[in-house]
Amino acid sequence: MSNAILSIQNIRREFQMGTEVVRALKGVSFDVFPGEFVTIMGSSGSGKTTLLNTLGCLDKPTDGVYLLDGVDVGSLSRNELARLRNRKIGFVFQSYNLLARTSALENVELPLFYDSSVTAVQRRERAVKALESVRLGDRLDHLPNQLSGGQQQRVAIARALVNEPVMILADEATGNLDTRTSYEIMALIQELNQQQGKTILFVTHEPDIAAFSSRTVLLRDGKVQKDFKNENVRSAREALAALPVSDDY
Repeated sequence: MSNAILSIQNIRREFQMGTEVVRALKGVSFDVFPGEFVTIMGSSGSGKTTLLNTLGCLDKPTDGVYLLDGVDVGSLSRNELARLRNRKIGFVFQSYNLLARTSALENVELPLFYDSSVTAVQRRERAVKALESVRLGDRLDHLPNQLSGGQQQRVAIARALVNEPVMILADEATGNLDTRTSYEIMALIQELNQQQGKTILFVTHEPDIAAFSSRTVLLRDGKVQKDFKNENVRSAREALAALPVSDDY
C-alpha cells in the first residue's frame, strides 16, 4: 500500500463556459511522498491554478481520485473539506494574505482559532515557536506594514506551519519579491524541507525557483508533460551568496 501523503489518480476538471465545456485538467496523476519538495510548473492555461485549487481542497474534480494523507477527498462535504484543509494543509500565497491591523503573532495564531482543542496559552506558544522557526522571534508585535515583503512572507510561512500540517502548499510564494528576497525565502523553504522534513508542494512559473526543489511536475494543456527528479538540486543559500552586491539588491 502506498504511503504517499498526496495521491491523485486520473484527475479531470471541466467547466461549463456558456455553450462550451472547458477541460482544464485532462487526467492528471502523480503521488507526493513524505519529505519531498516538489515544484509544479506550467504556463498560463496549463491547468496549474485548477490543480492547485484541487490539491488545496478548494475545489472538487469532475472525475478521478484524490487521497490526502489517506483520506478520500471526493467523499467529503464542504464542512469536512474545510476541516481537512485546516488540519492537513498549510497555505502560503503570493500576496501574503495577512490581516493588516493584526500583529505578526495574531496572524500566525489565526488557523488555531478553528481548533477548539487548543487553549489560548497553547495558541500563543505555538505561534511564537512558528515565528521563531522563521527567524522572526523579535517581530511578534509588528504589524504587516512595519515589515518588509520578505518578512511578511516569513509570517505567512509561520502561519502555514502553526497547525503542523502534513503538507505546505505554496502558490507563487516568491512572485511579489525581488531576486535576493526570493532566494532568502527559498533558503528557508529548503531548510524546512531538508532539516525539518516538511513536505512542500511549490507552484511556480520560474525555472530558477524550481531548481531549488528535488522534483518538478510540468503541466501543459491540462496534462502532465514531464515529471522528473532534479539531479542537481541548487542550494538557495549558495545562490544568495553568489548574488552581486549592488543597489538593485
